Amino acid sequence: MHIATYRYRGTTEVGVLSEDRGAVTPFDLEPELAEKGLLGIFEGNLALMALRDAAQPRALGEIELLAPIPRPQRNIFCIGKNYSEHVKEFALSGYDAANTSTAAPESPIVFSKLPQCVIAHGVPIVRNAKLDPDLDYEVELAVIIGKEGRSIPQVDAMDYVWGYTIINDVTARDIQKRHKQWLLGKSQDTFCPMGPVAVTRDGIDLANTPVRCWINDELRQDGNTNQLIFDVPQLIETISAGITLFPGDIIATGTPAGVGVGFEPPKFLVPGDKIRMEIPPIGVLENRVVGA
Repeated sequence: MHIATYRYRGTTEVGVLSEDRGAVTPFDLEPELAEKGLLGIFEGNLALMALRDAAQPRALGEIELLAPIPRPQRNIFCIGKNYSEHVKEFALSGYDAANTSTAAPESPIVFSKLPQCVIAHGVPIVRNAKLDPDLDYEVELAVIIGKEGRSIPQVDAMDYVWGYTIINDVTARDIQKRHKQWLLGKSQDTFCPMGPVAVTRDGIDLANTPVRCWINDELRQDGNTNQLIFDVPQLIETISAGITLFPGDIIATGTPAGVGVGFEPPKFLVPGDKIRMEIPPIGVLENRVVGA
């Protein structure tokens, strides 16, 4: 099942996409809950929620897509260096001030992005030439947690997954290198495109799902979830060991090789660039870069 958060005639709604993904039917959700997107669905109890206006679905051409969770309740959990070839390209780039090893990490590397940097499909990514001259892209499968849990063992971890979406972990590489910690370089305004929609857990085969990114129609990243160094159950076990996970929490699982910093010379983003990210069961997340 594909679920979208969107604006229709000035009102925010959350609804289910049709099988052909050409229309969406809204849930019967109070306006204050709908404004929260999927967070409102979790608060309202999806299992008990009815669809309304089923006879008159909204055509996609009539709506404005929002991020599935327009404002996450907490920082987004992000995983660094979770594809082997990306570990190598980043280490050799000279931008990893903390570690230049090309070996796979022994444990998941966890950092975060601020909720306020989330934007929707189609919303511009702002590049400030003074702050972000070395602007990069990272396509990632993002896990959406569906129920509260702590100290979750791997064997039970998938029971806590509601579904998935796409995240572009936009990064200012120069800031990332200068400050050695990643939050500033990862959390500038507009640095977390999310969407276009969310898909329930049964819609993704973690053993074989492509994760791809094109820049101006040039295929740059062509990975697969079967290449993850630490899989989703391992990530959930690691994060939840001492941190309670809540419905609506998001875990971005890492990016495959092919980011701009990995080329010689680097291929950083500039105003006018079109970024197209695709994880087929979810759809296409597309954003353009603009100057500040």
